[in-house]
Amino acid sequence: MRVLMFGWEFPPHITGGLGTACYGLVKGLAKNGVDVLFVVPKAFGDEDNRVARIINASDVEVNQESLLIEEFWKKVTLMEIGSNLIPYVSPEEFRRIVAQTLLDKTDIEHSVFRTKFQFSGKYGKDLMEEVSRYAIIASVLASKNNFDIIHAHDWLTYPAGIAAKSVSGKPLVIHVHATEFDRSGENINQNVFEIERKGMIAADRIICVSNYTRNIVINRYGIDESKVFTVHNAVEFDKETFEKDWHKTVPEKVVTFLGRVTFQKGPDYFIEAANKVIKKYPNVRFVMAGSGDMLNRMIRRAAELRISEKFHFTGFLKGDDVNRLFMQSDLYVMPSVSEPFGISPLEAMRASVPVIISKQSGVSEVLKHAIKVDFWDIDAMADAIYGIINYEALSRFFRRNGQEEVMHLKWENAALQVKNIYQSFFN
Repeated sequence: MRVLMFGWEFPPHITGGLGTACYGLVKGLAKNGVDVLFVVPKAFGDEDNRVARIINASDVEVNQESLLIEEFWKKVTLMEIGSNLIPYVSPEEFRRIVAQTLLDKTDIEHSVFRTKFQFSGKYGKDLMEEVSRYAIIASVLASKNNFDIIHAHDWLTYPAGIAAKSVSGKPLVIHVHATEFDRSGENINQNVFEIERKGMIAADRIICVSNYTRNIVINRYGIDESKVFTVHNAVEFDKETFEKDWHKTVPEKVVTFLGRVTFQKGPDYFIEAANKVIKKYPNVRFVMAGSGDMLNRMIRRAAELRISEKFHFTGFLKGDDVNRLFMQSDLYVMPSVSEPFGISPLEAMRASVPVIISKQSGVSEVLKHAIKVDFWDIDAMADAIYGIINYEALSRFFRRNGQEEVMHLKWENAALQVKNIYQSFFN
């Protein structure tokens, strides 16, 4: 079985959990005998080609061979999208794009159908233009490659998946890692909602990363539940990573937040809970690792509360820096307001770090040895933090049992569920 898969990032070049999840899934599919052609807007040459054939969209030439591609191109438009809706982009980084057809400013004969599009592979100011062009590349690839299934990850690639399906007639699976309701609460952008909904309607099967997300897809997007399936994420366990000589360098207890510093991740609740803990247990430091549109506000709030000397803001971390931080941590907290899944608690538990997670997260469906609180209940969060850092026996219980539990959450098992969904098309 061969799958044409569309993503937006692939390790080691990632900006968040999406790339990590894609890598884990592809690696798991390879172990289950599934051949994956993984398309990214821009490949850097150091991706792991052992688990999938990585296709660099920037290397794909667009020409006039396919009238289907041209017809699709004529229908592509760019819509005005607010910056807060793009998963990894801050407002100052995103340029508002006014709705207009690309044909208004492009000479098809000489510029479009005899060219290669150069993608940045970023979540920057030209994101929506790249999303549209990516869909054209998807049409070309679908017309020139042999495959059985199309698989598109998250809304940025849904137009690509739809384009590939329109050219090839092959079944489309979309993978919902997050929805517009997770990113923006009730104040959704209707344009992004429509992009997501069109992808869901066009899809023959929909994979959600949790039952939490599945319920949103069914109830908020009006999708037939019979084609919506849940496959929980997992975590890779690399023994060599945790055999490195990373010793704790500070005497205080270290409590860590790791994620985008945005509304969705609840960083403000973490700050308020930290303030309560510091008043009762001063021998502690708090770390906020990540970047996002709320970062400056969080720095100011820590200053207002006069806890800045107890707080460290590291900026965005990845790779070994993330692992090194977990090895320094005594506790990990994920206070997300709306979290479709949340791989970072699994990564923390893998490093033998106790975790506190919000009940409003998909990962809470699969974890038993984690403390679960409502994101808004800063008193309960503060009490849980205090309990873990103050009582060594409690911490030891969650460290030992948490790591043992997460060892069983393997990507190859999740990938087998995905393969079974693929095979349902041929039964």
